[in-house]
Amino acid sequence: QVQLVESGGGLVQAGGSLRLSCAASGRTFSTYPMGWFRQAAGQEREFVAAISGGGGIQYYADSVKGRFTISRDNAKNTVSLQLNSLKPEDTAVYYCAASGRTYLNSRAYYRAQEYAYWGQGTQVTVSS
Repeated sequence: QVQLVESGGGLVQAGGSLRLSCAASGRTFSTYPMGWFRQAAGQEREFVAAISGGGGIQYYADSVKGRFTISRDNAKNTVSLQLNSLKPEDTAVYYCAASGRTYLNSRAYYRAQEYAYWGQGTQVTVSS
C-alpha cells in the first residue's frame, strides 16, 4: 500500500524558515512526479511546487517562487520543500502528493487531480 508521510511543519515567525519532508513507501517513486499543495482554512487546496521524477525540472506557484525550493532524494524515496522568508499568508496545511503516472506534461504538474496519492498533511503556521 502506498503511503506518504509528511513531517517538519510547525509555528514560525514571519521571515523564518521551515523544511518539510515527505517519506514515501509502498512503491519506488523515483520515476514519478511529486508535488506539494497547501490548503488554508476556508480556502481551496492550491498548488505550491512540483518536481519531475528525475528531479531535473521544478515548478512553483508564483506566490512562492524565489522563497520555496523543492527537491527529492530518490535513493531515500523522499521529497522535501524548503520554505524561506515565510509570510503569514503561507499559513496552511501542506500536503505531499505523488503522481500515478511517470509522465506529466508541464501544465498537469499544477493540477491536484493529476496526483493519485496524498499524505495526511502537516500544519505550517506563520505568525506576524
